[in-house]
Amino acid sequence: MLRLTWVQPEDLLGHELRQAAQDGREPKAVAARWRAAGGPEAPARAGASPEPASRYLRLLAEDLLDELAELPSSLADAEPTDLAAIKALCPNWPTVSGTSVTVVPATPAGSGTPTPTASGALAPTESAATAPTESAATTSAVPHLPDPPPDPDRLEAAWLGRAVGCLLGKPVEKLPLDGIRQLARATGNWPLTTWFTARGVPDDLAARYPWNRRSATTSLAENIDGMPEDDDLNYPLLNLLLLQRHGKGFTTADVARLWLDELPAGRAFTAERVAYRNLLLGIEPPRTARHRNPFREWIGALIRADVHGWTNPGDPAAAAEQAHRDASLTHTANGVHAAMFAAAVIAAATSGAHDVHACLATGLTVVPPGSRLARAVRHAIELAAVHEDFDTVVDELHAAHSATYHWVHAVPNTALIAAALTHANGDFTGSVCRAVSGGWDTDSNGATAGSVAGALAGSPAALPERWTAPLKNRLATSIGDFDGSGFDALARLTHREASRR
Repeated sequence: MLRLTWVQPEDLLGHELRQAAQDGREPKAVAARWRAAGGPEAPARAGASPEPASRYLRLLAEDLLDELAELPSSLADAEPTDLAAIKALCPNWPTVSGTSVTVVPATPAGSGTPTPTASGALAPTESAATAPTESAATTSAVPHLPDPPPDPDRLEAAWLGRAVGCLLGKPVEKLPLDGIRQLARATGNWPLTTWFTARGVPDDLAARYPWNRRSATTSLAENIDGMPEDDDLNYPLLNLLLLQRHGKGFTTADVARLWLDELPAGRAFTAERVAYRNLLLGIEPPRTARHRNPFREWIGALIRADVHGWTNPGDPAAAAEQAHRDASLTHTANGVHAAMFAAAVIAAATSGAHDVHACLATGLTVVPPGSRLARAVRHAIELAAVHEDFDTVVDELHAAHSATYHWVHAVPNTALIAAALTHANGDFTGSVCRAVSGGWDTDSNGATAGSVAGALAGSPAALPERWTAPLKNRLATSIGDFDGSGFDALARLTHREASRR
């Protein structure tokens, strides 16, 4: 029996009910009708429920999905998707000449004082729910001037960093936080400092927390042989193709056409798979992001953002705008904001001119400050600044978000990435290991943290060999002609696109 993941109406409905509650709609009446009809909850971790629904339930789910889409959102004004509306809410939107972004000077993690955030960041005494207030700390100006294309070595380090972080997180993707900790402790690898291994894991523990089924044969220390295919690397390759074919002025429709040409449908998941289905139904962007798509605020757009940052070093506004056009095919509101945040952070890191704290502060300048994403990121940076033990940071983040958000949602995962980078002070090993050890979407979080930390490191030689040697400068993919490509070749291609004006 084929149970297609991420698109069956009876599975989407439960996720849409949760999404509606999160984004300020009132889904209680719809939820009551669904439950009275015997409709199931959304699958907790998988993409499809184990048993098919009746034809009646499937038709009812389709009707209720459309009904939920019409409900007004009380958060729409604070969390817009339209780029002009986003800019209007961002008082420190970065500009390329004559202006600067205000940040708080950097302080070490665990010092008890705030790390740099955009103007209005939470102070350590504030809660995540507190409205932003003007920081009392002394501020300094970080200029955002367009930089020359980065050295290919810096881009290669960023590509490698993305691959390493993704590969580190692959075997524990979908596992609960406690399982990740127990598996690592069983092999003497906690706090996490190197690849996961099955060697030495007790049989009962391995049975209780099995490795990710698809990744166990390619991503444990004993079997890594190059970088295996993963959507977290497929999307940067797609965006490299996008820029090669359409340049930096691409449209969302260009993204859609490229996907239909080059992205196998089975390699798309969550919001991307729904949008792909919508395209095949004749639905055009940006409605592809909204039509029966409960995953539109999940992490998918964020994992596509790196190339937009890599090709706009020192120009976070341009990077964020490119990410917006890309994300609008599949995501709305916080899902789009997360992609813009990541692109701006990476653009700042790729310039080589700022530390990780200034990069994160720059990312916050392109996110509406009253949005759930901005509040979560500020809170995460605050936690990372005041706690020496990263496990404490992670526990507080899970307490704040796990009951509300799915493990693939953009809000908690972006917060965890920011916390990991802050706590590690941008150090490569510290950043990827903290991002993965925090759970949720482990491979995606490791990938983004690795991209930022790799760019900050500046060259492949600056990354520890235990991370890069197993990749053998080889990447597997089903995208275009990139299968078997080396990261050095990808860096040169990225440099070429960064050089185009």
